[in-house]
Amino acid sequence: VASDYADRGLATVAIMSNDVDAYPQDGVEGMRAEAETEGYDFPYLYDETQSVARAYRAACTPDFFLFDQNRKLIYRGQFDSSRPRNDTPVTGSDLRAAIEAGLAGESVPAEQLASIGCNIKWKPGNEPDYFG
Repeated sequence: VASDYADRGLATVAIMSNDVDAYPQDGVEGMRAEAETEGYDFPYLYDETQSVARAYRAACTPDFFLFDQNRKLIYRGQFDSSRPRNDTPVTGSDLRAAIEAGLAGESVPAEQLASIGCNIKWKPGNEPDYFG
């Protein structure tokens, strides 16, 4: 999706916030390998203190945030309706619809379904209190 919209001005950044002490496979070397394997052509950053995840109230991986040209949040939702083992193709349709609307200066779809994925692996004692 990032590659499909880069020439239209969409900037993409990925941020990994997991506790790498408990999950070393998510560390910088694992991130580098993933970026290379998947062909990421955008920055893939490490949120060592988990402060970015907390500031955005991120809950899972992946959690998508789309901002307009004024840096106003216009979409926080799922990539698409695909889930492991539900046989729905991975298309990015929900995120793509929001991107298309945002780039056209239109309102994004009002219905924004939350991302579903693995919970962020919080460092002990760093778990946010925004989950209830």
